[in-house]
This record gives sequence, structure tokens and C-alpha cells, in this order.
Amino acid sequence: MDIAKDISPLSPVDIQVSHVEHKRTGSNETKGTSIFAETGPTIDRSKTREAFTKSKSSNPGLTWPRIRHALREPFSEFMGTFILIMFGDGVVAQVVLSNGEKGDYQSISWGWGLGVMLGVYASGISGAHINPAVTFANCVFRKFPWRKFPIYTLAQVLGAMCASGVVYANYKSAIDTFEGGVGIRTVPGYSPNASAGIFCTYPAEFMTKTGQFFSEFIASTLLMFLIYALKDDGNIGAGPLTPLGLFFVIFGIGACWGWETGYAINLARDFGPRLMSYFLGYGHEVWAAGNYYFWVPMVAPFLGCTFGGFLYDALLFTGESPVNTPYLGLYRFIPGMRHAYDGIKWDPETMKETSPV
Repeated sequence: MDIAKDISPLSPVDIQVSHVEHKRTGSNETKGTSIFAETGPTIDRSKTREAFTKSKSSNPGLTWPRIRHALREPFSEFMGTFILIMFGDGVVAQVVLSNGEKGDYQSISWGWGLGVMLGVYASGISGAHINPAVTFANCVFRKFPWRKFPIYTLAQVLGAMCASGVVYANYKSAIDTFEGGVGIRTVPGYSPNASAGIFCTYPAEFMTKTGQFFSEFIASTLLMFLIYALKDDGNIGAGPLTPLGLFFVIFGIGACWGWETGYAINLARDFGPRLMSYFLGYGHEVWAAGNYYFWVPMVAPFLGCTFGGFLYDALLFTGESPVNTPYLGLYRFIPGMRHAYDGIKWDPETMKETSPV
């Protein structure tokens, strides 16, 4: 039998008729239905959303839905960062512990890019920051509530810590073999077979403290500038393809700027796994390595992301931003001018006063 001859292709009209008839009758045995037609009702969450909005919880009589409603955004940031580290630390573990047989530096760039993309998809509920420096920049430039900054940061750090613990547990036997014995745990700069670099970043031996700082600062500036470019519909904008755009941003930063310091560009990504590696027995060297490099990826990303956001808003962005106010928003830091412009809205196109708030 020629199956291809027995199956007639459906036109868009046939598909629509079949879909409408199915919704009306609730049956799959509809006129014009083929094996390519819909085989079940689509998921409609509009009623769920409406009930959720009215009751502030989809099931207000149950304890867990109330907790989930209260902590939904922190849970989102936790899981987004968790997934980021699962893919990021996972690919580094595979490349390092296999001595490059199961991947190379480009594999690491791919892994981190995929980790960011998938982490963003998972945490869209909360805005998909998955980086305290990104949250901070959004507080400064995009009116993100400052009261959410501490809980977002805590959720991101905890997500990174937990994920690095899972990576360690999965690769524990491989780490024992790589390090040369059960329980031996060493840090880059202290051993030729160090495995601590799987979890957090360590600088190249030739790097000065100034070089370490500016490597992270420049990469973080690029990150935030490009995030705002991808999210700006007044520019080309990426719309629903923003996660894919971020994949290429992280891949590019890793491929072009990752060698010297490992492009942490994220306090949670570096500090959370570093703290976990300390608890797992890697010792004081996780803090002392690289001439006490550990503070650089904690500080430089905040300054770099803030500068990147400032550059984008100052040079390209015409929407609502502190930069698009008098004196690039710096009047807020001048005591004599601090309240001079309070309560005034500014037209983003003409930068003229429109009306008091």
C-alpha cells in the first residue's frame, strides 16, 4: 500500500474547521480530521490566570500555593541560576576532567551560552535576571524595585551554590581520579591537577590585579549594554528571541574575553560555587588564589553592568531612564539640585517638561 496516496494533505481551512469542530463537540472523530490534525484540546490558562489574580493564589485554601505565590519570583531566580550553573559548571567539569578529550575551550563557551539561554527561559516569571549585577542595573535604570534586590541576590547565590553541589556530586569519582586520590582537592596555582576551577573562576597567572579587574569590568559592560539592546523595541530588539540573543552574547564574551579571568561577570555564578567548593574541602586557597582574586568577580560586574547600562541609555535609549533627565540624572547626587526636578515628567523625545506627577 502507498500510504502517501491514502493521506490527503489538509489545507489551512481544513485544519481550522477540524479545530473548531473539535472544540464544539469535544471529540476527535470530526469530519475532515486526519492523522495530522489536533488530537486533543489545547491548554487554556486564561481562567487559571483570572482565578489567580482574583484570589492571589490559584488554590488559596492550600498552604503550598500560598507559599509559592509569595516566593514565586525568588523561586524563579533560584531555578534560572541553578540551570545556568548546571550547564556552565557541567561543561567545565567534562572538559577539565577528561583532559580535553570530551570537549575544548569552545565547548565551554557553548555550554555557558546554553546555560544562560535555558536559565532565562526557565525564569521569565521574575524577569530572568539570574545575575545580581543585572538586577542592580535594572534597579538603577529601569525602575526595578530596590526592595526586591536583596531577595533576588540571595535566591541567585543559593541557586548557584546548590547547582555546583549537584555538579560536584555527579563528578566526584572523576575528580578523585583527576586529582590523584580520594579526597584530594586542590586549587589552580597550587597543583597541576587542580579541579577547583570547575566551580568558579581563577585568573591566569600573569594577570595583575588591575588586569583582573578590567577584564571582568569590560565583559560586564558588554553584557549589560547588549541586554538593553536586545530588550529595546525602539532599536531592532529581539522580542521573544531574547534568550537566543543572550546565548550568542555569552558565547561571544566567552570566546573573545574569557581567557584571562574566566568571564564570571556575575557575583552569584562565582561566589556561590566558590563558597560551595570551600565547604567541600578545597580549603582557604579558594579565597587566596590569584592574590585574593575572589573579590574581583564580586565587585567588577556591578560596576561594569552599571556602566554598560549607562552607556546604552546615554547614547541610544530614548525611553524612560534616569539618564534621560536633566544632567544625565546626576542632579540627584548634587545636594542643591536633589529636589529641584522632583515630581516632573520628561518627554523622552523632546526632553521637555510635560506635566507634574
